[in-house]
Amino acid sequence: MTLSLGSDVMRIVLAWIGTLLAASMSLGVVQTKVIEYKDGDTVLEGLLAWDDAVATDKSPQAGVLVIPEWWGNNEYTRGRAKQLAELGYVAFAIDMYGKGKITTDPKQAAQWSGEIMKSEVARRARLEAGLNVLKSQKIADSSRLAAIGYCMGGTLALDLARTGADLKAAVAFHASTFSASNPDDNKKIKGTVLVCHGAEDAFVPPGEIDKFQAQMKDARVDFVLVSYSGAVHAFTNPDADKFGVPGVSYNSNADKRSWATMLEIFRENLGKARK
Repeated sequence: MTLSLGSDVMRIVLAWIGTLLAASMSLGVVQTKVIEYKDGDTVLEGLLAWDDAVATDKSPQAGVLVIPEWWGNNEYTRGRAKQLAELGYVAFAIDMYGKGKITTDPKQAAQWSGEIMKSEVARRARLEAGLNVLKSQKIADSSRLAAIGYCMGGTLALDLARTGADLKAAVAFHASTFSASNPDDNKKIKGTVLVCHGAEDAFVPPGEIDKFQAQMKDARVDFVLVSYSGAVHAFTNPDADKFGVPGVSYNSNADKRSWATMLEIFRENLGKARK
């Protein structure tokens, strides 16, 4: 017996198949690309992450610079870039030390971070080098940029904003310092500042919060400061407890809540990630 489908039924079936194929083709995959770049003579290595169904040359999306903790541009930092890419952003996890400089040794991390943090000119040049890589990507909308950072990287995200960089938002997660050494630099900030702070963070100097808030108010910066109860330093990093550093520990609630707050700031300042 031969089953014959009428022309109307065939059209419906073919349309349904076409819809399924189109839907499957629109489901993008997060892509990553290791990018080697330079700051002067120093070779650096960052990771670019994006959703290839969302961010294209013809449809560039908001870009986010991801600045690492003092351990270097490790899998945690790169993982955050991938998370942002899953949401439709073009994220670039940058390198502050030099290609291959990643550690789990607090002494080594302290040495490397001390070297880069002691010179404002040097650290800002390195931040700018990373930002320029992100801005040069055709899939990234250079008019919609933000910077986020963790611990040392949080301080650096604010530092970058204070250079007058064209950032719609700067987000610091559990930074130990978020006030400016030169308060006048705050007047150069163009976007919204978000500081996500662990209420029990012993790494934050006494009076730092009051100092930061006073600076933001004096410079008339749009800022948000959120303190998370029970959270200490490095509260967003699930591996924080493994480092064996006193006062450093993961806090799931603070991690989830701070990420959600960041996304709200992004929605306000960068618009929707997906078109």
